[in-house]
Amino acid sequence: MAQKTRQKTRHKMHVKKGDTVQIVTGAEKGKVGEILRVFPETSKVVVQGVNVRTKHVKPQQEGESGQITTFEAPIHSSNVMLYSTKQKVASRVCYTFNDEGRKVRMLKKTGEVID
Repeated sequence: MAQKTRQKTRHKMHVKKGDTVQIVTGAEKGKVGEILRVFPETSKVVVQGVNVRTKHVKPQQEGESGQITTFEAPIHSSNVMLYSTKQKVASRVCYTFNDEGRKVRMLKKTGEVID
């Protein structure tokens, strides 16, 4: 019997790399940070300074000492909301067209155009 190959699905994301977001649920609720990486396959994002984990790294060569490194782990994109740095408020995103006819993202609460 042939094994089924599972196709990777890319989810439509409401945030992009470089966006400023606020965490809306979970242990890190209320924190604000910039998106460092986006994973559309799993619909997850990595936010600067949020969900920080520690990893113990074994020494690679003899005589070298081990290290403890910290890194930001991904969180689900549904737990973040775009954040306006000017008005200090989180808002949902909507899509509109600018003067040149390009589709752009806009914050619903403030009317601020992101793209």
